[in-house]
Amino acid sequence: MSAFTTTFGEAGALLVTLDARVAEIVWLSLQVSGGAVVLGTLIGLPLGACLAVGRFPGKHAASVLMNGLMGLPSVVVGVVVYLLLSRSGPFGAAGLLYTPAAMVIAQTVLVVPLMAAITRQVVEDVWLRYAEELQVMRFTWWHSVTTLLFDCRHSLLVAVLAGLGRAMSEVGAVMIVGGNIDRATRVMTTAIALETSKGDLALAIALGLVLVVIIIALNALAFGMRRWAMRRYG
Repeated sequence: MSAFTTTFGEAGALLVTLDARVAEIVWLSLQVSGGAVVLGTLIGLPLGACLAVGRFPGKHAASVLMNGLMGLPSVVVGVVVYLLLSRSGPFGAAGLLYTPAAMVIAQTVLVVPLMAAITRQVVEDVWLRYAEELQVMRFTWWHSVTTLLFDCRHSLLVAVLAGLGRAMSEVGAVMIVGGNIDRATRVMTTAIALETSKGDLALAIALGLVLVVIIIALNALAFGMRRWAMRRYG
C-alpha cells in the first residue's frame, strides 16, 4: 500500500471515529467564522443597502472602493488588526490579541466588504424598479433601506453564505492575530498549515476534507437559495 493511500486511510479513520482533535478544531472554526459572519451581516448588509439607495457625493467612488476591498489581502488585515490590538496599540488594554475574539475581528474586516458589495448590487437592482413608488409613498431614506433589505432577504442569503465561505477559508489574518495556539486559537486553515509542516499529513488531510465539504455545501446552498428566490419572486 502506497504512502498516499495510507495517509488518506488514516485521515478517513480520524473522521469516522470523530477524533477529538478534529472535532475541537472544527468547532472552534465554526464559532469564529460564525461570529464574524453575524457581525458582518449586521454591518455589511445595511452598508451595502445604503450605498445602493443613498444619494451623496462620491457614491460611485465608494462603490468602486467597496468592490476593490473584496480582494483585500488577509495578511494585510492581520497586520493592521495586530497593531490595533497589541500592547502598544490603541486597544491593547483589552487583552484581545491571541484570542478567538481577535480572530473574529479580523475575519469581520474581511467579510464586510464582500457582503456589502453583493448587497449593494442586489438592492440596487430592486431600488431601480421601486424607487418611484417608494418616493410617492413618502418613504424616508432609512425606511427605504430597511424595506428593500426585507424584500431582498432571500437573495441576500447569498451574501451571507459568501461571507461565511470567505471566513472559513481564511488563513493569513487569523494566523497573525490568533497565534495558532493549540486548544485555544487553532482553526482548520491554520491547523492544516501547521500539521503539514510537521508531517502529520493524516490530520491535515482530515481537516482539509472537512473544510472542502463545508465550502462546497455553502456554495451549493447559496446557489439553491438564489434559484429558489428567483423562481418564487421573479
